[in-house]
Amino acid sequence: MASAGSFCFPKNRRLTHRSEYECVKQRGTTQRGKFLILNVMPVESSGPCRAGFVTSGRLGGAVVRNRVRRRLREIVRRHQQELQQAVWFVIIARYEAATATYDALEDEWLRLAKRASILL
Repeated sequence: MASAGSFCFPKNRRLTHRSEYECVKQRGTTQRGKFLILNVMPVESSGPCRAGFVTSGRLGGAVVRNRVRRRLREIVRRHQQELQQAVWFVIIARYEAATATYDALEDEWLRLAKRASILL
């Protein structure tokens, strides 16, 4: 189990069930960008923030989808110390994310997270 100061991003910090994704989509707010869509939902006393990642088949084959998902997970991992507690969010990769650079994805995620007020 990771400590609060750790820089890993364990599975218990991720949304893993379809019902959790649906809940964030229905009850949360949405921020849209060129590469990403960010759905955010505050959750009472849920502990640390939890993240979900969606990469649909429209992005490309499994290699492309997994690359985008790994990049998004790394971006969230690197900035997890700056995120508010008790919030769930889902990052949906748009078609353009498949050809975007890591830096472009990170810049857009930071911009959307600030707009959604989940960064400290």
